[in-house]
Amino acid sequence: MLEIKSPYDLSVIQEIPFVGIKEVDQALAIAYDLFIDQSKWIPPHERIAILERTAEIMKSRKTELAKIAAREGGKPLMDSEVEVLRAINGVKIAAEQISQLKGEQIPMGLTKASENRIAFTTREPIGVVASVSAFNHPINLIIHQVITAIAAGCPVIIKPALTTPLSCISLTGILKEAGLPDGWCKTIICNNEAAEKLVTDKRVNYFSFIGSEKVGWFLRSKLTPGTRCALEHGGAAPVIVEKDADIEQMLPSLLKGGFYHAGQVCVSVQRVFVHENICNDVAVQLAEMAKKLVVGNPLDEKTEVGPLILPREVDRVEQWVDEAINSGAKLLCGGKRISDTCYKPTVLLNPSLDVHVSTQEIFGPVVCVYSYSDRNKAIEMANSLDVHFQASVFTQKLDVALDCVRKLNATAVMVNDHTAFRVDWMPFGGRDSSGIGMGGIPYTMHEMTREKMFVIKSNMV
Repeated sequence: MLEIKSPYDLSVIQEIPFVGIKEVDQALAIAYDLFIDQSKWIPPHERIAILERTAEIMKSRKTELAKIAAREGGKPLMDSEVEVLRAINGVKIAAEQISQLKGEQIPMGLTKASENRIAFTTREPIGVVASVSAFNHPINLIIHQVITAIAAGCPVIIKPALTTPLSCISLTGILKEAGLPDGWCKTIICNNEAAEKLVTDKRVNYFSFIGSEKVGWFLRSKLTPGTRCALEHGGAAPVIVEKDADIEQMLPSLLKGGFYHAGQVCVSVQRVFVHENICNDVAVQLAEMAKKLVVGNPLDEKTEVGPLILPREVDRVEQWVDEAINSGAKLLCGGKRISDTCYKPTVLLNPSLDVHVSTQEIFGPVVCVYSYSDRNKAIEMANSLDVHFQASVFTQKLDVALDCVRKLNATAVMVNDHTAFRVDWMPFGGRDSSGIGMGGIPYTMHEMTREKMFVIKSNMV
C-alpha cells in the first residue's frame, strides 16, 4: 500500500494500493485496442463536449480540488486555488484547440511529374500516450499530460508522482463523470519497475515526462524505436539585473519567482546576477522582504511558503546552504530549518561559483545573488551550467534587453519579469539537459498527433 502523507505534518492522508506489471499490461492492452480500432475513436465534437463538461465540474469543485492539492503537495492554499483556476482554463484551451488540429494543401503541378494531382495533409492521433508526472503542480501538470492527450484523440495512461496522486485521481474521475468512455484514461499507481514497463512498451507511441533529469534521460534511453517523447526537467534559472533596473518594481517579482511553492518550481528564480552599483541594495532589500514571508501549514489561508515535499529535501537544502556559507557566501536571511518539513526563505550573497547552490537546481526556498561589473561576463556565468530553461533580465533600456535575450541560453527570456512566468498556451520547455520537446497545451496537442498525406491522381484535376 502507498501511504499519502501531508508534507507539512507527515500525517497519513490516505492509503492507495499499488498495481503491478500485470495491471500495467492490461491497461496498455485496453488503450492499444481503442487506438487500433478506429471505430472506437472519439469524434472531435464529442471530445469538445467532454472537456467542456469537465471544466464545468471542476469549476463547481474548485475549493475541494485546491484543498486536495494543498494538503498532498504542500503548495499554500492561496496558490493552489490559482492552480485550479489555471487548470480549468487549461481544459478550455484544449477544447478550443481541437479545431486547430488540421492539415493543409500541398501544391502539385510544380513539375511535369506532379501534374494532374491534388494533395492534402491531415492530422490524426499519434496513438497510446504514457505520461509520468511530477509533484509540484499536481493538478495543472495532469492537464498538460492527460487533457492534451484526450483532446488530441489519444488513449492515455498516467502515472502521477507517488507523493501527490490524489489530485490526478480526482481529475481522472471527473473526466469519467463528464462522459469519457472507459479505457481512454487510466491512472496507474505503481513502483519504478512497473512504470518502466509502461513507458518502454512497444504499444506506447508518445511518452510525456515531467521530473528529474536523471530519470527522464534514463527512460528515454529505454524507449521503443519510434516512440516520440517530451521530457521536462529542471533548471537553475538566471536573472540579469542592470544598474538602471526599476528596483521597486523588480523586488516583488523576484520574491514571488524565488519563493513560490518554496522554490519547488523548475523555472524558479535561483541565480540573480546584479550590477555591482546596486547589488548590495537589491540583495538586502530582497532579504528583508523574504524575512516577512509567512511559512507554515499550506491549508492556512495566511501561509505564503509551505513545506518541502519530503523531509530529506529539507536535509539536502540545509546541507547545500551550509556548504555555501562555509565557502564564503554571506547569509542575509534564513539559512535554518524551521522543522523537519519547512525551511526558512533564504537569500545568499555572492556564494562561490563551484558550490551546489550555484551549480545545481536547488528546488528549495533559496535565492543566490551575485555581483557583476561586466554584463557579458554575467551572461557567461548564467549560461555556464548544462541546464537551460527560462531566464530573465531587468533593465529600462531596450537595446540592453534585446542583447540579453539574444545571448542568454534559454528557451524563453522574460524582460522585467521573473523567470517563473508562464501561461498555458505559450511554448514551454527546457533545452540541453533541461529537456527535449516543447510543452504548452497547443504545442503538446500538436506533438500528440501525426501527419498523413493523401494524393489524388486524376485526369480531371
